[in-house]
Amino acid sequence: MDLRNKVVVITGASRGLGRALARACAREGANVVVSAREKVELTKVAEELCATPVVADVTREAQVRRLAKDAVKKFGRIDVWVNNAGVWMPHAAAEEIDMRRVHEMMEVNFFGLAYGSRETLREMKKRGSGVIVNILSVRAMDPRVNEAGYVATKFAADGFTKVLRLEAEPAGVAVIAVYPGGMQTDLFRENKPENYSQYMGPAVVAQRVVDNLTRDTPERELVIRRAT
Repeated sequence: MDLRNKVVVITGASRGLGRALARACAREGANVVVSAREKVELTKVAEELCATPVVADVTREAQVRRLAKDAVKKFGRIDVWVNNAGVWMPHAAAEEIDMRRVHEMMEVNFFGLAYGSRETLREMKKRGSGVIVNILSVRAMDPRVNEAGYVATKFAADGFTKVLRLEAEPAGVAVIAVYPGGMQTDLFRENKPENYSQYMGPAVVAQRVVDNLTRDTPERELVIRRAT
């Protein structure tokens, strides 16, 4: 896909990977719609990139629906929708997990992705084209000890994405799953892992995602790990 003049909607775009994705897409000449819960940071990103800001909480289905409708109202269509919003919690053994935190994490990592996928698929089906990009995690493929809560949310999102692809492709809509390894983002501001300094910069991951989108035949399951 040539991203010039394409309409790209990105959730969780006020910081981290979302912000880097918005910047990378803007460099390609896309019309970028950035969304997040925090208005102040989102406004700064929008002004920096000449993007369109829409404040929305991905855990609220009605707000996600409004995000899709606002994008279509302004640009007439959605070409690419990136479900990027995600949260994390510090490692803990399964029997010690704060299940309230897991519920909150599931609301963002699974339901937020599901709401976004559903709303944009409805719009894209009308035109018979479009790309949905779901940012998952290598943990959806490679679970680790003391990460049961986080891994569960990513397994759920990965399963949804795989079935979504089966349903969307016959309608002309592509579904790309992205599995990044550790990134240096605010996701870990609460408790940084010991090897945080070895994690990838979000700009590197964002460029890989955009490079994949612009290939003649994009990878439907893109794994991005730190180069060794």
